[in-house]
Amino acid sequence: MEFVISTVAETIQIAIAPVFLLAGIAGLLNVLTGRLARVIDRARSLEQLHPRTTGPEHDRHVWELRRIDRRITVINLSISLVTASAIAICAVVALLFVAELSHLRIGTVVASAFIGSMVMLILGLICFLFEVRLSLKASHIREELLERDRKRLDR
Repeated sequence: MEFVISTVAETIQIAIAPVFLLAGIAGLLNVLTGRLARVIDRARSLEQLHPRTTGPEHDRHVWELRRIDRRITVINLSISLVTASAIAICAVVALLFVAELSHLRIGTVVASAFIGSMVMLILGLICFLFEVRLSLKASHIREELLERDRKRLDR
């Protein structure tokens, strides 16, 4: 019995790093879902304006709705990849205990699950970066609204 308790304690020590990683991933998922909610809110407001506009303003709304649709797709992919990464980390922690308690030699499986988790996390972060860049392109103020040809009014 004493051997099992010390084995469990050692396995818990080994599993601490992946558990901290899970906390970081949870924070990232919170950011991603917050961005998704804001994008969806913007899409809903544009959808209400869409039938009431014409000409260049209508074209601008259509362009922005297409950009928002792309952003939603990218954020969703990022959330899926980061969530899959978290699931793989959970599998790593579980496999650590299973391997230790049943004396299985599955170090390669555990390492592969961890590497897979990191790959999915990296891909999720790349998608997040891509989505941020998409949002910045859509957030620029239109040139005609800046009135750069007028003299500075704030002097």
